[in-house]
Amino acid sequence: MKTLSTPGTVMGYRNELDRFLDRLWDRNVLDLPAIGEWAPVLDLTEKKEAFYVRAEIPGVDPKDVAVSLQEQVLTIRGEKKHEVEDKDEQFYRSERVYGTFTRSIRLPGPVEMPKVKATFKNGVLMILLPKATLANGMQIPVLPT
Repeated sequence: MKTLSTPGTVMGYRNELDRFLDRLWDRNVLDLPAIGEWAPVLDLTEKKEAFYVRAEIPGVDPKDVAVSLQEQVLTIRGEKKHEVEDKDEQFYRSERVYGTFTRSIRLPGPVEMPKVKATFKNGVLMILLPKATLANGMQIPVLPT
């Protein structure tokens, strides 16, 4: 006879679902879903003074890339344009991707927005995001009424 919490019972399924949701909420949710026909891969790293994002977008012209930052969400948008092929050309394999993309990532901390810099070299977009200096806290005295 099955007990209420064994797998295959309603309580068993509920317990499995609870464990799954706990693991889901425990994840460090920095990455937001990519939008578009393809999505560039990227690295987000941190040093003492700044966060760094390196995104691989080979074959994309820098003028076709836009970078924005709003409320600690960095967004990279762009388009890899399809090259014009010879009409007599016959494809045996076509694996390269083309089209628009949008990739957003939530940063792990606040940044100095006016100091953010983006550079592009050899198909790699490098974004420097200097960390915001947080004001020192202050002690607030509690006075009797």
